[in-house]
Amino acid sequence: MTAQTWFLFCITELILCLIPGPAVLFVLSTALRRGFSCASTAAGGILASNTFYFALSASGIAAVIVASHAVFDAIKWLGAAYLIWLGVRMVFSRAAPHTDATGAASEIRDRVFLRAFVVQSSNPKSLIFFVALLPQFISPTLSVPRQILILGITSILIEFAVLSGYAAIASRARNVAGTRFSQSLERMGGAMLIAAGARLAWIRG
Repeated sequence: MTAQTWFLFCITELILCLIPGPAVLFVLSTALRRGFSCASTAAGGILASNTFYFALSASGIAAVIVASHAVFDAIKWLGAAYLIWLGVRMVFSRAAPHTDATGAASEIRDRVFLRAFVVQSSNPKSLIFFVALLPQFISPTLSVPRQILILGITSILIEFAVLSGYAAIASRARNVAGTRFSQSLERMGGAMLIAAGARLAWIRG
């Protein structure tokens, strides 16, 4: 893998990360609900899922999953249903206490991390990326595991920066709005998740 290939991957990854998808919308909704720190935990769950997918891609299992329409569709519908369920809960739940996220309980962080992992893992677009797009940046004449490791670390760093940026913007909006508009912000976050679930359901395998 040449420096030009790596740079092209960085540009491609950055563009894809900037496009709002389920991962971005989940981080935004988490930031609106609980602040920057919990949103960072959500970003960690998403990146953990990406690491898992990089491992699947290296072993070739991801290609088998995409080739099986039944498995692909099952992942798609489960992911869409889960996003919509999370969104509906946020729309109809009471506003979370408007405190600094550093005071959030550890069990809340664990739950946010797990939900983020599930959201990203159940997004079939992630599978398509790792199966169809990733191999285009890998040279078969060089060490494939080493190239996947380099691209994996690069991808994680870029996506972490992008998700952190989105989280910072949303948490800033939350702080400016204050407690008066916290319920409206939560409903907005829930609506974003419902929209993400609906979009996910329309993806064709």
